Parts: sequence; C-alpha cells; structure tokens
Amino acid sequence: MTDTDQTAIDQAAIDACYEQALKSWNEGGLPIGSVLTSGAEIVAAGHNRRVQQGNPILHGEMDCLQAAGRRASYRDCTLYTSLSPCMMCAGTIVQFKIPRVVIAENRNFGGNEQFLRDHGVEVVILEDTRCTALMARCIAEKPQLWAEDIAD
Repeated sequence: MTDTDQTAIDQAAIDACYEQALKSWNEGGLPIGSVLTSGAEIVAAGHNRRVQQGNPILHGEMDCLQAAGRRASYRDCTLYTSLSPCMMCAGTIVQFKIPRVVIAENRNFGGNEQFLRDHGVEVVILEDTRCTALMARCIAEKPQLWAEDIAD
C-alpha cells in the first residue's frame, strides 16, 4: 500500500467518522464518530450513544468496536475517531493492541495521545475542520452534556 493509498483510506474513514458524529448530533447525542478498518475495508462504524442508549460507556469508539463484533486480533486494524479518545477508549485501544489510531481533531479534547504512543500505538492527527467545528458547537450549546461525557 502506498502513502497515497493510505491517505485516501484515511480520508474516506474520517469522512465516515464525521457522518457518524453528525448522526449522533442529529439524534440528540454527542457528536463523536468512529470507524474501524482492516486494510482498505471499513469493518465497522459507530457513534457516541450515551444519551440515546442511556449507557455511560457507549462512547463512539466503544460503539464502533461493539459493532465490529468479536475479532481474534486487531493487529491489522486502524481505529479512526472524530475526537481524541478519552482514557477509557485509549485503554481499550491498548488492551486490544490496535496498532494505529487516526484522530480527526484534538483541539476540543485531547491529552491521551502520549499515553497511546507510550504503549506503542501510532497516532495520526488530521485536524479535520468539520469535526472540530461540530464538537465546538456541541460544547457551546450543551456544556452540561459535554461535562457529563468527560466526567468533569
């Protein structure tokens, strides 16, 4: 796979993350989406469903991994997320030995990138303006919901 191929896969997966985030926002939830790929194939997608399902641990990454179902190994996968993963999701990434994480944005929330790197995960940050703007809108319009999500 060439760098150009990887860039195209990354962009398609981040586009899917944004669509998942927008879906969650339109459902009244937090606008965070996630996609899991294996090579060039999208294996699963999910979005934050804490509000929709009343489930405190159903973050976007967790919903995506749940949608992927059981896998013998994640070593050939990349996890994409519209927002930098929280510690719970970062811990799951490390636990499942997912080797690569692509983050659409970490301006609105970040801090666990070094934790991932320290555990051997390749971390790529794309600075996607759509994801940044949507999350900023959420924080401005629903600060209590955002504070609940990050346990602030």
